[in-house]
Amino acid sequence: MGRMQGKVALVTGAASNPGLGYATALRLAAEGARLVVTDREEAGAELCAAAIRQAGGEAIHLRHDVVSEEEWAQVINETEKAFGRLDVLVNNAGIHLTKSLDDTTPKEFQRQLDVNLVGSFLGVKAAFPLLRRSGAGSIINLSSIAGTLGIQGLSAYAAAKGGVRSMTKTIAIEGAPDQIRCNSIHPGMIWTNMMMQASVSAEAVKDALLAAVPLRRMGEPDDIANAVLFLASDESRYVTGIELYVDGGMWAQ
Repeated sequence: MGRMQGKVALVTGAASNPGLGYATALRLAAEGARLVVTDREEAGAELCAAAIRQAGGEAIHLRHDVVSEEEWAQVINETEKAFGRLDVLVNNAGIHLTKSLDDTTPKEFQRQLDVNLVGSFLGVKAAFPLLRRSGAGSIINLSSIAGTLGIQGLSAYAAAKGGVRSMTKTIAIEGAPDQIRCNSIHPGMIWTNMMMQASVSAEAVKDALLAAVPLRRMGEPDDIANAVLFLASDESRYVTGIELYVDGGMWAQ
């Protein structure tokens, strides 16, 4: 306990339960962080913040569309107003599209880039000044196994998440003089609301996906939350610019 004591963390896309942002926010709070949780679905973000407070932590929630530069500025301002600093930014908000290249429209492709890639860029750009004033910081960008492996039907999603992977390394270099670290996490098959909603038949899809995972089981949101905790804490103070795969061994094949 206490691995995040004294730190303030901002987690985007925290409304969905079960979801990566929700689980991450609760995990960081359990280790002592004060949380700012955001989402386009304000009611869900409010529930996340309430769960943190009910467990004895500190949290505020904000409605937040990550593709809006103006809303990013507001979120950072509210973070500073509430807690006076920012130590950790978790760019988790994202959307998923499974569609063949032939069937994907330019508008759909652009929307994947806007939310999954541009949203993370805007977050880093908005947070950098406050992270600098705090003296150091850790940025964790959620990419995907699809950002490095070819997976049928994920051309738009893969393009966005591959961009997150590459951008993370440049951010790590540019942030290093100010002791701002930046790393990407690449989830594999994690059983979240997003995956459930994308599944026509949850059990059938689950069985098919398991065949591609060497550990032969789905990951849980807490598996990602634990990886974020490591990269957010001082235990990873000499770690920057890496890709952390939490995928049951898929990348090893």
